Formats: sequence, C-alpha cells, structure tokens
Amino acid sequence: MCDTCGCLSPSETGHHHHHHDHKHTHEHKQIAIGESVMARNDEYAEKNRAHFAEKRLFVINLISSPGSGKTAVLEVLARHFGSRMAVIEGDIQTSRDADRVTAAGSAAHQIETQGACHLDAHSVGHALAHLDLETVKLIIIENVGNLVCPSTYDLGENEKMAILSLPEGDDKVLKYPALFHRVKTLLINKMDLSPYLQFDVDRAEAECRSLNPEVQSFRVSATTGVGMDALFAYLEDRIGE
Repeated sequence: MCDTCGCLSPSETGHHHHHHDHKHTHEHKQIAIGESVMARNDEYAEKNRAHFAEKRLFVINLISSPGSGKTAVLEVLARHFGSRMAVIEGDIQTSRDADRVTAAGSAAHQIETQGACHLDAHSVGHALAHLDLETVKLIIIENVGNLVCPSTYDLGENEKMAILSLPEGDDKVLKYPALFHRVKTLLINKMDLSPYLQFDVDRAEAECRSLNPEVQSFRVSATTGVGMDALFAYLEDRIGE
C-alpha cells in the first residue's frame, strides 16, 4: 500500500480485499499496515541493492510526471549506451515504452502495474530475471508517471533522478518536496520550448537546491539533443566508478 495515496503496490495488486462492513477501522491500524508494507519493501530494496553491487551496476530510479519526456530521454540514452544500458519500464498498462527503448538499442523489460501508481522493490527484483545483464553497466528504472507516490519507495537504486519539463511550469519543485529533496540529479527537459513558454529555469533549479544543496541539474532537450552530451558524461563517470 502506498503510504501517500493508499493505492496498492504492484506486488499487492490482485490481493486486495475490500471490507466495507468494517467501518470502525481505527487510524492507528491503517498506519500500522502502511508501516508494514514499507518495511517489507525496504527488505526487498536491500536485496536489490546487494545484487546491483555484486554485478557492479549503477542504477537510477527515474521519476517524473506523465508527459515530461522520460521515455524520449531514455531513447537518446539508449542510442548512446546501447547494450551497456538496460531499462525497467513501469506503466499501468501496455508495453509501449519498453518497445521504444528496445527499438532505440537497449534491452528493456515492462512492468504493468495494473493500477498501482508506483513501482516497488519486489517487482523490480523480479524484472531483473528477464534481463540479460552480461554487458550492462547502467540500469534505469522508469517509474510510473507520478510526482508523489514513487518518491517514497526505495527500489535499491544508487540515485533518484527527476525530470521536470517546461510545459509543467516552474512552480512544481516546492509543491512536491518529497521528491525533489531526495533527487541526486534534476533534468529540466524540453528546453527547445523555452522561447514559447514562461518557465524560469533558474528559479526551478534554485528551489531544488534549497531542498537539496547537492543536486546536479542538467538542462536538456531530448528532441534536439541540447545538453545531452553533459548528461552522457555524467553517466559515463558514474558507471566508470
């Protein structure tokens, strides 16, 4: 169960039973259930982390709103990294994003959450069994499009990366602090639209640094390729460690 919105995690869908007659459920019981779910997720996250470390994989949990350009960015990365990168895709339904990444040159496995608004560590661990990691150095987990629920779930990653696109507006960082104070890197995407939109990039970056002084920011356009060389260099450095 998501401790933010109460939705089921991917590992719990299909095991949700409604008890409409128990209207006397106390708040402390609901909190205890949420804590239990998070504790179980953290156990799986530690197993994932140990597995990633053993395989010397650098893993990114990529989080953003729907339509921010996550998959478009991944297509550009796939063309650069090829077989050195693999992607775990999270969507409520369809394998469209995984198909796009595969066509661009990197292996991908799709997780369909069937309604859950985020990925959990258990489902990510199962997805690894479907990927050939022999040549892989970088794994990117494209989380379900959502700025709230995915931010609190540890998947065993090395870092969280957020994408904020210009059409979303420059006021989102402080509206969604749970995500932006956790991210190691921030991508400001769709910079090609800057002549047409009133988006203060300096403001968005400054507000993110007010929550997380160590955050690294990249101004990019997946469409034109602007700023992608700097992102390539950053990721090459990470997988070279």
